[in-house]
Amino acid sequence: MNLETVRVFIMTRGVDIAINIVAAIALWIIGRWLIGVVTGAMRKILSRGGRVDPTLAHYLGSILGALLNLFLILAILQIFGVQTTSFAALLAGLGLAIGAAWGGLLAHFAAGIFMQVLRPFKVGDFVTAGGVTGTVVELGLFGTMITTPDNVATIVGNNKIFSDTISNYSLLPYRRVELTAKIANGVNPLDAISRLKAALAQIPNVAETPPPDVEILSFTPEGPLLAVRPYTSTNDYWQVYFDTNRAIVETFTHAGYPTPETPFVRRSM
Repeated sequence: MNLETVRVFIMTRGVDIAINIVAAIALWIIGRWLIGVVTGAMRKILSRGGRVDPTLAHYLGSILGALLNLFLILAILQIFGVQTTSFAALLAGLGLAIGAAWGGLLAHFAAGIFMQVLRPFKVGDFVTAGGVTGTVVELGLFGTMITTPDNVATIVGNNKIFSDTISNYSLLPYRRVELTAKIANGVNPLDAISRLKAALAQIPNVAETPPPDVEILSFTPEGPLLAVRPYTSTNDYWQVYFDTNRAIVETFTHAGYPTPETPFVRRSM
């Protein structure tokens, strides 16, 4: 090897290479520091006020960090004269392929992020979401676990929940129990209403405000149909529901009301 050639190369190209290496090292150090600052700030902003789950905030911060690190590596390669256009095209194609293959999964992921931010319900709420009614046990990035009243753990995709109607029964302070009671035609409806209101007042966990509603709902051939609607909290809903049914039977039995029967119409030939 010609030493003169080596010396000339070092004097000409070596200085440029050294400068590029120093610049790449400096860019890597500064870039990594800035990425840490940006991702840390993002996690703090998302976690502030408890509106976003800490796990989701950390996960989103990791995704942002990975993307910024990728851009940093491309910038360093650009310093050494490496054309990054092909890398960008390759990444774009890879992203499209992954998006097409995991379209449904990514839709659940996106819906999970929106649910974490908007918070239509939280863990412990009793809801109807995605066609499933029960208590929310876990809010995941791709699916939500709901335990139904018959104690079945059901996982519903977040996209199905977010694209459907959500009913949150735990959001408001009280909930109305809707029942009916039928009396015979010969029974005074006002007397039945008075007795039922007194009976409902004795049921535990029935709210005083608003007071229970007991009114004539409709008229049937067997007799008037009464609407019986006490109010209670979601946690006491089923206790009040069954106790109200029991109170209707006991009240009508103690009052000696006859059993409603369909009138028999005799047609003449």
